[in-house]
Amino acid sequence: MSRVLIDILLIAVPAILAITLHEAAHGYAALALGDDTAKASGRLSLNPLRHIDRFGTIILPAILVLGQLAAFGRILFLFGWAKPVPVAAWKFRDPRRGMAFVAAAGPAMNFFLAWLGALAFYLPAVLPAPAASFVGSLLSFFILFNLALGLFNLLPIPPLDGGRIVVGVLPAPIAERYARIERLGILIVLVIFFLVPALAQEMGYVFDPVRAILGSVLPALTNLVFFLAGHHV
Repeated sequence: MSRVLIDILLIAVPAILAITLHEAAHGYAALALGDDTAKASGRLSLNPLRHIDRFGTIILPAILVLGQLAAFGRILFLFGWAKPVPVAAWKFRDPRRGMAFVAAAGPAMNFFLAWLGALAFYLPAVLPAPAASFVGSLLSFFILFNLALGLFNLLPIPPLDGGRIVVGVLPAPIAERYARIERLGILIVLVIFFLVPALAQEMGYVFDPVRAILGSVLPALTNLVFFLAGHHV
């Protein structure tokens, strides 16, 4: 198996699992609160094909992966999204609080999956060397991808999960105004995460606050999940 194919598998398998279960968690959380919209539309599923967005899940990540492998020989970052699970918030007893709970379920699932990955990290020690190396790398990507996806989605910008959590806990008048930025949310994320750092670099400056925050929290969170899985950190 070629090195490029192995690299793609090491990225694709953890990414698909993390995104699929993230979206499924939203649907199950909504169902628990009385909204069966996701179930009725066939999105309450662990089948990755149910959650794929053609551009956000396949085309854009493929361009980023292949472009980085060609340019740098390794994958430096990945960005994409799945189809959002449909939620009818008016079916909740408290729509704002209900949406906050549904939003929180996605990152919570990713952190739980990262912990399961850390538990599985005992497995490579009992495998033969080639298999141990592959499984260890796969679990490493699985843990890091889930932690990064969970952290990224907790950024307090609608329509990211963190933004919807903020809308659910703010006083109603402030929450209503804050929720209005959801229409521009993805554009704001792209500007802050990609455009501003690129422009700053062109001008000779290093300014990448989102990556700096995630980069400082991610190692500590990685150590925490390994600690909670019983590993010596």
